[in-house]
Amino acid sequence: RQPPTSITLLRLACLIIALNLFQCLPQVHSTNQQNNIDSIENETTSCPSLSTDVDDQPKKKMSNADKFLEAIAEFPDDALTDNRTYEHPLVERYATKEMSFVWSPAMKFSTWRKLWTALATAEQELGLDISDEQLEQMRSKLFDIDFALAAEKEKEFRHDVMGHVHAFGTQAPAAMPVIHLGATSCYVGDNTDLVQIRDALKLVKRKLVKVLATLKEFAMKHKDLPTLGFTHYQPAQLTTVGKRSTLWMQDLLMDLERVEHEIETLPMRGVKGTTGTQASFLELFDGDHEKVKALNQRVCELMGFKKAISVSGQTYTRKIEFFILSVLSGIAQSAYKMCGDIRLLANLKQVEEPFAKTQIGSSAMAYKRNPMRSERVCSLARYVMGLPDGAANTHANQWFERTLDDSAIRRIILPEAFLATDVILNLLEN
Repeated sequence: RQPPTSITLLRLACLIIALNLFQCLPQVHSTNQQNNIDSIENETTSCPSLSTDVDDQPKKKMSNADKFLEAIAEFPDDALTDNRTYEHPLVERYATKEMSFVWSPAMKFSTWRKLWTALATAEQELGLDISDEQLEQMRSKLFDIDFALAAEKEKEFRHDVMGHVHAFGTQAPAAMPVIHLGATSCYVGDNTDLVQIRDALKLVKRKLVKVLATLKEFAMKHKDLPTLGFTHYQPAQLTTVGKRSTLWMQDLLMDLERVEHEIETLPMRGVKGTTGTQASFLELFDGDHEKVKALNQRVCELMGFKKAISVSGQTYTRKIEFFILSVLSGIAQSAYKMCGDIRLLANLKQVEEPFAKTQIGSSAMAYKRNPMRSERVCSLARYVMGLPDGAANTHANQWFERTLDDSAIRRIILPEAFLATDVILNLLEN
């Protein structure tokens, strides 16, 4: 006979261990051919090799690493209760109060009330039975909005516009029958968006002018200071620091011209009805087309617009927003080019950003002079440059007179594009 191999001995040892363990297992009894799970809890065993008394086992001392993992396993319910909601960095950290206000609930919903009051005023002027008392009540509550009541009504009706119609009507009860008379939701929604875009563009224009004035001063101061020019980022012929800065100015001046064009030509949606046919207003004025045209023009005048868009579906064409975001993208491009140049020049120690006395360049290397402002501009500019794609896709995917898949994305990209551009221009001027 051949002696047992090591593999055979190993198998035999495993079999013996398995048999011993099996003898230590509690037996499960069955009643009426069903497993009685409760009997397992009451089963006892007297296996000498295993102890059932947990307290008899020596407790392992927890290391600091174990204690750390235990401490972070769950976030306490009562911890940091005032700081558990996401805060948008464009508002909380960067943007100015001016631009934040343009896109605020106060601005948005007070503009809704202005639009309802402008509509009722124009309708009265053109002969509809609307009293001075009704208009006076509406005017007196333009800036007195009960947001809690509006939210309650919106929850009841599952409709944001109707929630605010009823909140306005509760505060101006005599005017309730004429608030939103003949209008659709997009009358207040779209027209308010255009008011906000117009006001935000005016703020962008003002800040662009300030940046150009600062750059002009810089260019004149350093117009004779020679510096090495670069082509392909290789040393080239000499230029001057002032001359180089005019390259940045030229780009921003072109952006300013585009901004002025958009402000000048931006139309209001106006009074268009549910599908752009003005049918509800024609019914109010007994089919009088001239009065409906006059109503449209008068509302635009009262809201500070020179014209309304020629035709619309339920909404104004979303191509307008693609044009607007493209202009903001152009500003971001110009800013990125300028700050990219500054970052490269900072490495060469030719140009440096302002550095405060108490500023720390790096937590580990305090001597560093990082171009932090320029880096922040480039970061935000990169974001703004990508937003026109969203506007392009939104416009392309609007079916027929309108679809609601434009709503959520517009609530995000329109304010954020302006807020980020606002920050960029502040940083350039700084």
